[in-house]
Amino acid sequence: MPALADRLGRVRQRVRRHAARTLAGLLLTLGAALQAGGWLHLDTVARMDTFIAGLRMRIEPAELDPRIVIVDIDDRSLTEVGRFPWSRDVMARLVTQLTRHHGATAVGFDIAFPEPDNSSGYGVLQGLARNELRDVPGLAAQLARLRPRLDYDGQLAAALAGQPVVLGYATGSTQAKGVLPRPAFTEEALNGRTLHAYRAPGYEANIARLQSAARGAGIYSVVPDADGVVRQAPLLQRIGNGYYPALSLATVAAALDARAIAPLWEGTVDTLSAAGRAAGGLDAIALFHPHGSVRIPVGEGLTTTVQFRGTGGPRGGAFRYVSAADVLRGAVPAGVLEGAIVLVGTTAVGLNDLRATPVSAVYPGVEVHANLIRSILDGSFKARPDYAPAAELLQVLALGVLLSFALAVLAPAPSIVLALGAALAAGWLNVHLYAIHDMALDVSMALLLVLALFILNLAWGYFFEVRRGRALVARFGEYVAPELVAEMAEDPRRYGMEGESRELTVLFADVRGFTTISEGLAPQVLREYINRYLTAMSADIRDSHRGTLDKYIGDAVMAFWGAPVPFADHARRGVATALAMQATAARLNAEFIERGWPPLAIGIGLNSGTMHVGDMGSSIRRAYTVMGDAVNLGARLEGLTRIYGVGICAGAATRAAAPQFAWRELDLVRVKGKQEPVAIHEPVAPLDGIDGSVQAELADWHEALALVRAQRWDDAGARLADLHARFPERALYTLYASRVARYRQHPPGADWDGVTTFDSK
Repeated sequence: MPALADRLGRVRQRVRRHAARTLAGLLLTLGAALQAGGWLHLDTVARMDTFIAGLRMRIEPAELDPRIVIVDIDDRSLTEVGRFPWSRDVMARLVTQLTRHHGATAVGFDIAFPEPDNSSGYGVLQGLARNELRDVPGLAAQLARLRPRLDYDGQLAAALAGQPVVLGYATGSTQAKGVLPRPAFTEEALNGRTLHAYRAPGYEANIARLQSAARGAGIYSVVPDADGVVRQAPLLQRIGNGYYPALSLATVAAALDARAIAPLWEGTVDTLSAAGRAAGGLDAIALFHPHGSVRIPVGEGLTTTVQFRGTGGPRGGAFRYVSAADVLRGAVPAGVLEGAIVLVGTTAVGLNDLRATPVSAVYPGVEVHANLIRSILDGSFKARPDYAPAAELLQVLALGVLLSFALAVLAPAPSIVLALGAALAAGWLNVHLYAIHDMALDVSMALLLVLALFILNLAWGYFFEVRRGRALVARFGEYVAPELVAEMAEDPRRYGMEGESRELTVLFADVRGFTTISEGLAPQVLREYINRYLTAMSADIRDSHRGTLDKYIGDAVMAFWGAPVPFADHARRGVATALAMQATAARLNAEFIERGWPPLAIGIGLNSGTMHVGDMGSSIRRAYTVMGDAVNLGARLEGLTRIYGVGICAGAATRAAAPQFAWRELDLVRVKGKQEPVAIHEPVAPLDGIDGSVQAELADWHEALALVRAQRWDDAGARLADLHARFPERALYTLYASRVARYRQHPPGADWDGVTTFDSK
């Protein structure tokens, strides 16, 4: 007992000693409780909750659902069949294959047919028969016999007749085009009740001939949130006096042979759920079919949260994708489409049906509808329960009070373990409730509170250590990004300004024709011109890619990567920065021209190698900078950009150390001050960001360069002429064409090493 009393006494002493820190933690907890309970509203917290909601979707397993198949009008289909939109006879064959041959339960088109198909030329032939060719015997009769073969809309209508096919159509335009299907229900059917639904100002629907033949139609338009991300989708929209279903809802109705889609009112207004009150008293949408009904809960505006599964696309793992070309050729294995709900859509980039979603920035629009169909079939909808604010408030209070007392008295190591454990427990509980019980609760305020309490106690306990790092912040703050300074301040002893040799990447950037620019501008305008330019370039270097800003030399900028904080990928960072700077310069150029200022163009030299880095200078003024042959070569390469007509010129060492980019070799050069020739290159773009046409151009160019070095002047000239014709804006091809013409007149000799020597800087 004395030992226990002694231990409790020590605990009370520690609590009293840390009373101020504990009180500060409780005040933080109070603020978090006000946010969680709805008395405060911080946009940052709301955005974080939205972000976490997206993460929750990503961690759910993407199990393949054989009930839903996406027939993809992909790039291969466009190559085999032709550019889109396809003629209606092709679409008729597609419908016939899906319904009559493969036996799909229902087919939903994420495509509209708002105009007649005149691609067969039948109308032109009719006009000729009535006018210029009216005297040709039997022509009119022959055209009448050909009409079924040339009436593509008729062929598609015949394919749709009697089949469970749902056409798609769009809302959001101001015009009323095409024919709407029958609404799910009308305003009169509500018996005076009010529904809060998205009211479409117009629509672009299908032509009457096709709509009358189809089983129905559904709206495929989805409205993204303010940040451009699709998270919710309306299941019903109001057009005029009617309420019309989304493509997903209409397709499920066709698959189940539903008799009706109707609002489901439950209880009185006083006892309705929060979702029901937001929907104007509506609790759910009911889908009535011969074997029962499906209840679909809805939220504000008759919307539902899209439960995204997988990352989307053919490799997303949630749905099987079948190429439309394979369906048309009859190459789909038996059983894949039989009994399935089929959605016809596209993932081809050029057809613009890719959406930004919480799980992917390029998510196929057709798969949004597939996820909604899956939720309807499973009866599984993620929803925020009525008691969510109370549950979130209780969690915040429990974590806040516990950590406010515990972190104040614990040593650093146990504090880290406790804070990390509390955050992991809150996160695990949130994911568990979401995945197992379909409950979508917010957790960001609880996580932010744990982080805030941990930081508070860390800062309180290590105040003197922070003061020790202030000197480092003062020394390096003007050179590197704030986040790098913060990283260095965590262990100031690892960093210093003493001279050393390192493998680094250096960058030089210069404004083309700055002398002419400066002579043509008033001093105040020139000051604004150069300040805008240098500020934007410095942000690309320091803030975006964590480079060290060395100095400004007039209009020139010098920077490097790999010191004071070492980066193994310093070359990659340098190349990425150079590409970003060129993009920024193009944006500034457009702005400057609009303001009547001289145009802006910059040249950038990049080189990697061993350099001397440290605090260098005189007793009067010193600077943290780099020196050495590799630095000098980088400066020379910047000057070569003018000669070769490129924006960026990099040395061979940089090219070798940054294989993540596509490169164009420019030449073998011997610059002033160096005897050994060096290969120079131009970075084109990240490898994962170039298309086939760019790859083909690079391959043709490198073949032309090889022909030049092999002194095959005729072949090289022909290849360069072809490149110049295709890309007349490339000054590099013009330069080499003139060289080849000169070499034809004055051959360099058999011992020519292919090196271009420059005698000036």
